[in-house]
Amino acid sequence: MNPRALYYRILGYQPDNLMLVRSLFAARELEDPRQDTDADLADVEVLFAPLGFRVDDEKMNRCRKLRAIISNTTGVPHIDLDAAERRGITVCALHNEPKFLDTITPTAEHTIGLLLAAWRKIPAAHAAACRGEWNRRPWGAPRMLSRMRLGVVGYGRLGKKVAVIARAMGMNVAYFDPYVSGGVPVLLELAARCDVLSLHAPANAETGNLISRTVLETLPKGAVVINTARGELLDTEALLDLMEAGHIAAAALDTVAGEYDPDFSKSFGASRVARYAGLRDNLILTPHIGGSTVDAWSETERFVIEKACRALGVRASQ
Repeated sequence: MNPRALYYRILGYQPDNLMLVRSLFAARELEDPRQDTDADLADVEVLFAPLGFRVDDEKMNRCRKLRAIISNTTGVPHIDLDAAERRGITVCALHNEPKFLDTITPTAEHTIGLLLAAWRKIPAAHAAACRGEWNRRPWGAPRMLSRMRLGVVGYGRLGKKVAVIARAMGMNVAYFDPYVSGGVPVLLELAARCDVLSLHAPANAETGNLISRTVLETLPKGAVVINTARGELLDTEALLDLMEAGHIAAAALDTVAGEYDPDFSKSFGASRVARYAGLRDNLILTPHIGGSTVDAWSETERFVIEKACRALGVRASQ
């Protein structure tokens, strides 16, 4: 008999991968983990894990037969890795798959797209053209990007990819990462000498609010901030204060703090950051679409499914 799995429709797997799940596992489907009952979890061997819903000691205790947890994410803040290891449960995610992840590029591409859109005010210029205003003069950016300095915070896979593209555009690039040699040793030093600050660090206890008000105030007047990492890295209130004061010229955020709360979308429209973006043309928001290309979704989903199959001794080709 195929291993029993619990899949949540909130994950939105691509149709071919959802068919694969149904063929490889005896799969039960719920809308999201808020619908879990003890009966649903009692015999689960494979648990799919959406961001925003903790798979912790308590949940693992309810899944007495659990053997594998599946999450097609590069970060696993929602999974208690220590608890899983103690129980001999395999976590099938992407956080420890650098070779595979090196082939997944859309977040780095989106970072550069956001930089161009924010600095050149592309959405606002498009809106003006749609109103019949065919005039280039209001939309001149202060400088060419090739005359600007990029500071990368977090020089892992994505930070390095962004640096390669930026250098190809002629930008001078430096980085801060205490775990990678050759970078600027102090974050404030990096901030003081970069015109664009781009965030690519993981979110954890060490990096929470890493880009603080002090860091943002240290940026040169007229700087740009791009965040395609995690909202928890950035003091968004300080960012908005400094944008209103004219110190920071533009920003683009693909992620904001708290976005994985199940009811986040119900209150986001009334938030200060959403209201600011609706009234100004120097802040661009995208709803965490950095990694959102259909091929990336399909490949990462299939990868973690097959990883679970290998861990459980299930033939993924069936």
